[in-house]
Amino acid sequence: MGEFFDARLVCEYFPQLLSRLPITLLLVAAATVIGLAVGTVLALFRLYKIPVFNQVAIFYISFMRGTPILVQMFVIYYGLPAVLMTIGININRWDRLIFVILTYGLNLGAFLAEIIRAAVAGVPVGQTEAAYSVGMTRMQTFFRIVAPQALLAAMPSMGINIVGLLQDSSIAFALGIIDVMGKARSIGASTYHTLEAYVGAAIIFLVISLLLEKGCSIIEKRLSMKIIGDRG
Repeated sequence: MGEFFDARLVCEYFPQLLSRLPITLLLVAAATVIGLAVGTVLALFRLYKIPVFNQVAIFYISFMRGTPILVQMFVIYYGLPAVLMTIGININRWDRLIFVILTYGLNLGAFLAEIIRAAVAGVPVGQTEAAYSVGMTRMQTFFRIVAPQALLAAMPSMGINIVGLLQDSSIAFALGIIDVMGKARSIGASTYHTLEAYVGAAIIFLVISLLLEKGCSIIEKRLSMKIIGDRG
């Protein structure tokens, strides 16, 4: 098996792969923030059925969920600068990573929008009416009653999508972003030990995915305890 797979090379390549981990984590973290913001806004458009914006949100969600993220990345990378150039804004010198983060954030937002919408709609109407009856405003009711329960219901699905975002980050290599997977490909191309490089990358992704799942589980438990405590 020595010629086919050398376990020692996995250890040898590990530091090189880890050196690109900050790029992957930055991509996931920034895209998650953008995705949550976009998803929340889209969900509110759909929940309150705001004219025009509701139709735009439906089209946007359908487009982003129905087309490959690789296509979206190239559309944003080549299309967004061209569109903004028509109004005198030049973003051609932006780092490619910004376009990748924007693509992943906008894509994630479409999926989170439906998750958030379903979670908010799933909160019993009686609790909202009870909050109004004790003098809470609509804003207070949303943030103190609806939002915590909706977030608790949405956490499992949100966690799955964030882990999926981590795994899909390898597509960023198509724009020349050297993250963990990009480095693995680079090592494979220069050393012809592609399998060892990919095994090292797989180990890193597995560990990070497990940590993300654990983090989401901890947040879910704390939210559950907080809701139970507030009710008590």
